[in-house]
Amino acid sequence: MTNKLSVTSRILVAFASGALIAVFFLPAWRIDLFAPQYPEGLTMNIWINGLSGDVDVINGLNHYIGMKHITVEMFPEFKFLPYVVGFFMLLGLTVAVTGSRKFLLVYLGLTVLGGALAMYDFYKWGYDYGHNLDPTAPIQVPGLSYQPPLFGHKRLLNFDAYSFPDVGGWVVIAAAMLAFGVWFAEWYHQRKAARKTKNTILAVPVIFALLFLSSCSAQPEPFKYGSDICHTCKMGIIDPKFGSEIITKKGKVYKFDDVICMNRFIKSGTLEEKDIKQTVVINFEKQNDFLDVHKLFFVVAAEVRSPMGSNAAAFVSKEAAEKFNQTKKGLVLNWQELSVKLD
Repeated sequence: MTNKLSVTSRILVAFASGALIAVFFLPAWRIDLFAPQYPEGLTMNIWINGLSGDVDVINGLNHYIGMKHITVEMFPEFKFLPYVVGFFMLLGLTVAVTGSRKFLLVYLGLTVLGGALAMYDFYKWGYDYGHNLDPTAPIQVPGLSYQPPLFGHKRLLNFDAYSFPDVGGWVVIAAAMLAFGVWFAEWYHQRKAARKTKNTILAVPVIFALLFLSSCSAQPEPFKYGSDICHTCKMGIIDPKFGSEIITKKGKVYKFDDVICMNRFIKSGTLEEKDIKQTVVINFEKQNDFLDVHKLFFVVAAEVRSPMGSNAAAFVSKEAAEKFNQTKKGLVLNWQELSVKLD
């Protein structure tokens, strides 16, 4: 392996380092809160040197359960994070100018270390914020804490909390992926010297795209019976033979205890069809086996007795539905037909 990076790799490293300037102008992280009284959600945006969004409203709500007042002053990290980002930009440009592979490895090592320390610091803050409560708070639930999720979704009382990178954070992640892609392309080129350089360099955006797409994948979530709540009727989900979910392209999961609740949500126009990735329904014959709503068949009969009165049971095939319906004397419908009937 030679000691110098190729010209293309230097340009990509320089681009990745320069892209970090985005975090000076865009929020790096966001926490979203959704509840029946706040259907449009509350958002707190975290920048490298400050906060924005519905911070005052969130503070007003958290006061009742004894959580600390969120202020910029409680984050000493805001004082030095801009310098940390500036250091990484300078180090990345040094790698690009010198073409040193050793500097690139240092850059990648510090990137991993910095990311791990940032997430650990965020976890420590969330733990203290959710556990260190005012003992004189108006609302107290013994043994209950309110630590926000480090990444992903968590239910806090009647709020659904979501924690994900914001635009600036995704830029940082993409820049890191690009830098690692450069390293992989250089390694691959040396191991496969017989291949053309053009084909090796083209592997970088492909690797980046695959890594990015895999990080954004979303799948149905198994129900947590007794704790999950129907998004439409706000009733607890307790019957394992029924239930449905809508998964958006951004990874958010809406859960329903009955297909009639899901149908009402779809017809409400809250989500546009282009934003929906999957619409699934529980297999009546197998707990937490999710079926694509457009590929299954329903038996609608009074004896089925679903939670919210659709009385519709989902089956993997028309043959399975007709076999079940032999003793029920109901209707066998596909999703389009059932949706019209439930209106």
